[in-house]
Amino acid sequence: MTVTVLRKFSSALILLWVAFGLVACGGFLPKSSDSRHNQPLPSAVQSALRSMGSSPGEAMVVRIFKQEKTLEVWKKTSGGYKMFKTYEICAFSGELGPKVKEGDRQSPEGFYTITPGLLNPKSNYYLAFNTGFPNKFDRAHNRTGSDLMVHGDCSSRGCYAMTDNGIAEIYALARETFKGGNKSFQLQIFPFKLTAANLAKQAANQHLSFWKDIKEGYDLFDLTKAPPAWDVCEGQYIFNAAGGGALNPMGPCPAVVQVAGMAEKLAAEDAAFVTAVDSEAQKASRIAAEAERLAASEVAAKERGQAISGFIGGLGSVFGGGKDEDVVAVMTGKPSPTPMPRLQR
Repeated sequence: MTVTVLRKFSSALILLWVAFGLVACGGFLPKSSDSRHNQPLPSAVQSALRSMGSSPGEAMVVRIFKQEKTLEVWKKTSGGYKMFKTYEICAFSGELGPKVKEGDRQSPEGFYTITPGLLNPKSNYYLAFNTGFPNKFDRAHNRTGSDLMVHGDCSSRGCYAMTDNGIAEIYALARETFKGGNKSFQLQIFPFKLTAANLAKQAANQHLSFWKDIKEGYDLFDLTKAPPAWDVCEGQYIFNAAGGGALNPMGPCPAVVQVAGMAEKLAAEDAAFVTAVDSEAQKASRIAAEAERLAASEVAAKERGQAISGFIGGLGSVFGGGKDEDVVAVMTGKPSPTPMPRLQR
């Protein structure tokens, strides 16, 4: 009996060793495996982290861009955060814009804080982590929704769906970040790259003011290569608020900690937005003018066709109601061709 148990135990160890050996070579455990949440990072990933001056245990930031369908993982290095890898998002539901209420099938947008308790090692969608929706901003605006995840299985009903291999790697990176002593990581979710040009294309969108609000956090990260501290006051996001301590989400906003170069960057972005909006307006005007010109050309062509038809009809009346071939003969100076005799069937 003891020998049999030992043999089974040895076989299980061998299978486990083979499975994790495959993981180390770049493969991932199947969904049926209860150990998929503990599979180590592939050796190639660990090597790539070392090459950029980071490690699995260092802090990280995740950024999602809906329109581009990309998820970025940034890792902390001695020179600030650097982008480690971009993953393709298989699917997200809804349109550009934040989630507002339960059942609207919208995927959330904004700034979220991911803690170890938001990881789901037994997800029905391979592996997952909860976005933390609704956050403080969402609750201040009475937005509702639950279980908004980043998960595998490439299927979405308000979530961000990755491939199973993609979420396995992202999940392992998050797990190792927490093991490294980091209590959380920041998740930034945007409708698209928040450039002035992209915002100008959405100048008439109902969510423009919200996107301009979160753009400040986007620009801060772009400038400092570090995740900005965020909170909510006066019903909007505030970044790097001075004084510390939690803010009343609908109360007055305090001063912010000034970041070198940020004021200039914001001014430049505002100017670029105005220029881009003007350019988009001119473009729309040109398109409208061209459409009007084409419509006028079609009307003119139709009128010319009617005039020619009337002219031919008039020639027929000149010849006393002559046949069409008589008119053709007059117009061309040649006799009309004799029609083929009808076949007897």
